[in-house]
Amino acid sequence: MNRAPVNSLNLELLQEISKSLDEVAKNKTKAMILTSASPTVFSAGLDIMEMYKPDLKRAEQFWTTLQDVWLKLFGSNFITAAAINGHAPAGGCLLSMSCEYRAMVSGKYAIGLNETALGIIAPTWFMDTMCHTIPIRQAEYALTTAKMFSVEEALKVGLIDEAAADKADAIEKCKQFIRKFDKIPPLARAITKQKIRQAPLARLQKNRQQDIEEFLGILKNPLIQQGLEKYIQALKQKAAK
Repeated sequence: MNRAPVNSLNLELLQEISKSLDEVAKNKTKAMILTSASPTVFSAGLDIMEMYKPDLKRAEQFWTTLQDVWLKLFGSNFITAAAINGHAPAGGCLLSMSCEYRAMVSGKYAIGLNETALGIIAPTWFMDTMCHTIPIRQAEYALTTAKMFSVEEALKVGLIDEAAADKADAIEKCKQFIRKFDKIPPLARAITKQKIRQAPLARLQKNRQQDIEEFLGILKNPLIQQGLEKYIQALKQKAAK
């Protein structure tokens, strides 16, 4: 991912990710490592400006594309690994959890689904992804409290699989994970993965339009817009210091 400064997921970046996932699948590539060109941020999550006072047609396209990215990444038949080389809140955490393996660079970085801190309810498929990654009780606590895990906390709870010294080390650990499948028949591995992940995938596929309508309904809520405005103002004040 390479959208300066913090890889905020806007419509265009999501379209590029979706296109890249299509290309990986089309080329029958064995595996993919997801990482960031930023030195300190994996992805800051969804671009707030896509949700603040939005054009509803663009917002619908934005959410549909995010659904596509998740369905392709979480449901891929190729091996996926995330080299998390910085902060990964919200959508950044979602992308990394959608991969099969996560190595995160040690340091003062944080990862988690913190939507409730903005007054936003994480969609069911965000929740499903976290519950698929860490124990349900831990996921419930994290989701309701908007908890951001340190690298050490994330490793302990299983949100990440390994801590790395730097980005190169994180990528190498991802490659080591991928090599574990060298002697495993790829079709057996792929079908096993997809069967394990079938329920969350089917739930979104069955309820895609309802999920879009819920998202648009949230954006129309004045309280949500007020919360987003306060958050944007806080970011501007922080940047000005």
